[in-house]
Amino acid sequence: MSDAPETPEPMTAAVVQLTSTEDVAANLEAIRRWVMAARAAGAELIALPENAVWMRVATGSEAPMEVIDEGAPGPNLAALMGIAREAGAWLVVGSFPEVSPHAGRYYNTSIVLDPDGRVTATYRKLHLFDIDVKDGESQRESDTIARGEAIVATPVRGVTTGLSICYDLRFPALYQRLVDRGARLLTVPAAFTEFTGKDHWLVLLRARAIETECFVIAPGQSGYHGGKRRTFGKSTIVDPWGIPLCIAADGPGFAVARLDFAAQDRIRASLPCLSHRHPGV
Repeated sequence: MSDAPETPEPMTAAVVQLTSTEDVAANLEAIRRWVMAARAAGAELIALPENAVWMRVATGSEAPMEVIDEGAPGPNLAALMGIAREAGAWLVVGSFPEVSPHAGRYYNTSIVLDPDGRVTATYRKLHLFDIDVKDGESQRESDTIARGEAIVATPVRGVTTGLSICYDLRFPALYQRLVDRGARLLTVPAAFTEFTGKDHWLVLLRARAIETECFVIAPGQSGYHGGKRRTFGKSTIVDPWGIPLCIAADGPGFAVARLDFAAQDRIRASLPCLSHRHPGV
């Protein structure tokens, strides 16, 4: 008998694209609307972008932080759990402001919810976006966000999925570590700036897919959020050969693709670069 892991059945996945603001109630309403539309289109796994529930627009705005506790959820987590249950689908909440022990800072945390609305995994963003782009948007996430410490790979409908958030995309070693943990899917929820996104977003996503031979599920924020916040959008799902299977139109909406894991196995068998890595690298 072969010791090779069984190939998962195909999965339909969706990336939901939002234009979130500081209006939490409006954001949750939009999340529910697009999640239900994606589910109606057949999606079993639905991924939301970074800052889905709340997008900072004004400097100094206070994040609606909550403890991630499904036994005693705050109102925003409870709403998301209810949306997952109503849809009956796996829901990846791109990021959520989680209470941290660090004074004045919160964790930017991705949450995985199963079709019963239960929290099955959380991931705290490792790499924080502290940057001044000439003639572009400037941000310093470390002023308000505490850096995470753990790499997280988790089953989603039985498929090992590696979690990441936005700026993590620029650090390929993270994704190699996720593949070492068995990842077939990589999630990259984002709020990529309009300035960097136009040149880097799709290029980096395709690179991560090619070098890991994984499906990459990348929902993004899109459009004008208020203040100086503009995001690039182009939410996409990329196959393990680096081909975008779908790309969302500008503005709120969603895009759907079918993930064929047997095709992924064929790619990995015909180009076995994952087994060719030098042990010292």
